[in-house]
Amino acid sequence: MKNSRLKSVLAVSLALGISAVSMNTQADMLAGTDVKFSGYIKVDAMFSNYSDGSLGSQSIGRDFYLPGLTPVGGIEESTQFDAHAKQTRFRFSTNTKTDEGDSITGVIEFDFLVTPGGNERVSNSYVPRLRHAFISYKGWTVGQTWTTFQDVKTLPESLDFVGATDGVVFGRQALVKYKTGAWEFALENSETTITPFGGGARIVSDDGAIPDAVVRYTHTADWGHLSIAGLVRQLNYDNITTTDDSVSSTGISINSKVKVGESDDIRLSFTTGSGLGRYVALNTVNGAVIDANGNLETIDSTAYSVAYRHVWNNKMRSTFSYSALSVDNNVALIGTSATESTNSISANLLYSPTQKITVGGEIKQATREIESGADGDMTRVQFSMKYAF
Repeated sequence: MKNSRLKSVLAVSLALGISAVSMNTQADMLAGTDVKFSGYIKVDAMFSNYSDGSLGSQSIGRDFYLPGLTPVGGIEESTQFDAHAKQTRFRFSTNTKTDEGDSITGVIEFDFLVTPGGNERVSNSYVPRLRHAFISYKGWTVGQTWTTFQDVKTLPESLDFVGATDGVVFGRQALVKYKTGAWEFALENSETTITPFGGGARIVSDDGAIPDAVVRYTHTADWGHLSIAGLVRQLNYDNITTTDDSVSSTGISINSKVKVGESDDIRLSFTTGSGLGRYVALNTVNGAVIDANGNLETIDSTAYSVAYRHVWNNKMRSTFSYSALSVDNNVALIGTSATESTNSISANLLYSPTQKITVGGEIKQATREIESGADGDMTRVQFSMKYAF
């Protein structure tokens, strides 16, 4: 009996000792590392009316504005109402001091937009999606984050997910980037989107063997900042039977945020190029089209936006924005149903009763025109409440 009790005591002591060693090991691993959890909870309610049709119940165009989804050529239907909390976001970031006095930063971030699964019938359950996952160390950034071709600081403050969607570069992808002073150099994940000969469903090609290359320079001054970014990439498609071709794509993006008075600002963006495709207007237009011989021909496009942010007082502010996309299609190759242009104009009023809470309303009017000359309009009124932490 005594031996049994002694064995039990020894077993408990050994278990506690192992637990203590494990906890100490974990504490040693976390020593010198700061961990931060942040994000926000956002609830959106939208009333959308389309002049030429409607969007299906599972369309992501009902969650936020996508220029390429504005219906054209249909019959006007009644206003659609949607409410969701999919934009809710959470972010983990770490900062570790090295023995050499440098810092290692790690970030992982999720939200619930543009994911499979979930519906509005019973539980409204949606799958998290990865937004950012990257490491930064001594000027290097490795992982998934904003493309270097994009200037995030010039995006307007909006209730819509992107805001001036037609006229800006927007994308996240895996990359390797080095920053030194005002310069940034990056190699980023390649992907080609293609229109079949005569038009039709988008082809997404993952045949690229060369990463996209981006260089960006940012000048910062008391009045604000100006950034210029250049993109060079190769569009590829090999379907074994009819097409095995590649073509070069180039683009330039100029962005600026200019201070006006004590608290207002103007945000400007201009992007143009050959074969930009997925980099602008959320891939409203593809990067290339297949010709009659099975070869690729790039599609030229130009996008621009301007937004003015006015602060009414220390709790209330508004942003007024206009954005547009213009596409130079070869109609003989792409057909008359391809998007020729899109544009949108929006205005909002945001109120923050306290620093961490923002409520507001926004109205957006958008138009899409196709090569046949037909067009369609969207009018959306959106209300949101956001709690940032």
